[in-house]
Amino acid sequence: MSTNTAKLSLKEKIGYGLGDTASHFVWDMVGFWILIFYTDTFGISAAAAGTIMLIARFWDMVSDPLMGIIADRTSTRWGKFRPYLLWMALPYSILAVLTFSTPDIGPTGKVIYAGVTYLLLMTVFTAINLPYSSLGAVMTSDSYERAGLNSWRFISAFAGQFIVTGTALYLANYFGKGDTAKGYQYTLLLFAAISFVLFMITFRTTRERVKPPAMQQHNLKQDLKNLFRNRPWVILFFVGIVSFVMFAMQNLSIAYYFKYYVGQEQEVQLFNVIGTAALIVGIPFSKPLAKKFGKRNVYIASSLLSGFFFIMLYFPGSENKTAIYIFNILAKFTYAPAVPLLWTMLADTADYSEWKFGRRATGLVFSAATFAQKAGWGIGGALAGWMLAIFQFIPNTDQSATALNGIKLMISVFPGVLYMSCAILLWFYAIDHKTCLLMQEELEKRREEPAVN
Repeated sequence: MSTNTAKLSLKEKIGYGLGDTASHFVWDMVGFWILIFYTDTFGISAAAAGTIMLIARFWDMVSDPLMGIIADRTSTRWGKFRPYLLWMALPYSILAVLTFSTPDIGPTGKVIYAGVTYLLLMTVFTAINLPYSSLGAVMTSDSYERAGLNSWRFISAFAGQFIVTGTALYLANYFGKGDTAKGYQYTLLLFAAISFVLFMITFRTTRERVKPPAMQQHNLKQDLKNLFRNRPWVILFFVGIVSFVMFAMQNLSIAYYFKYYVGQEQEVQLFNVIGTAALIVGIPFSKPLAKKFGKRNVYIASSLLSGFFFIMLYFPGSENKTAIYIFNILAKFTYAPAVPLLWTMLADTADYSEWKFGRRATGLVFSAATFAQKAGWGIGGALAGWMLAIFQFIPNTDQSATALNGIKLMISVFPGVLYMSCAILLWFYAIDHKTCLLMQEELEKRREEPAVN
């Protein structure tokens, strides 16, 4: 058996998964609380906060593919992608704390500070998360072994989310003792330290095995040309953006939903914890369902079912918590199998590019995923901020009927419709089980022979 397709050890799978746990100790604070932190604690308008997130996405259009190009051309004794875990873990942790700090520098100064720290944090997130995601594609060339690896990855990721969403506000209250700003900062100090340690574990326990074709020369023009000729990659790029817009809009709205509509701010943690538990329970079904029905078909079913249950969240009244929690559980459980599949399918598109065009650019392929992730969060965050302004939201006061209805739409109908639309895009995705096996067989033969450039 080729070392490329060998079964990965449990130690390596767990070690790799802990890297996404590390990301989530910071990323989920941004994903769930950055908007309400900006508006209700730091004192920035919702529109300004949304604009900051959108501006960062324009920078991502440059930084994400650039990072992919740099990673593909990195050559160290640790490999192409692993060294960035070592190099970027500390900057990532420091910037996380700075992003949730609140210097008293006046209204304009606050907007500038928020914009600079958020932009720098997103840049470093690219520099560590893109290589981390690419690493999963080069630990093994077996598509279904990758599916299993990504299942471990996202179980670990959502375990991190489980901890963060379940403890963040309690920790902020404990550390702050009435000072919300201090509470957020100290909480981030703790989470950032944990993130750093976990990244170091991932670095020590993983190994790169899949190499580019022998004698492959660096040719950026050709790599970019091949990328946009790679139809499955193009489809997943847009699926990723739409999915993360949905996820960002919903996650950023939850805090407002419980604070202003339900009227019990602290209960947002229970809502998030239960939803995350449903995700963790659902993720292990990803690999067996993909083997039985195909990755594309499972993803389509997930987007339709989960989108429907998200929409249903619009209808329960503020007192009907049972229905609120049930629809959330169903939405997250049906969403779960698609989470590792997106990253597994992206790895398949890297194989597809090598199979079709004779060149491999794993980092560049995964830059799409990182960009889609941040573009989705940025667009979703911007839309959430702008919608709050459109629906006449006023921080820290009783909301109008218009504002409350807008918050309800942002947590339910808008993200639900968006996610269901992914099914249309995925209908045109053409890498099926038969194609995966054919690619794997032919690529293994090529790798065992001297390559001709």
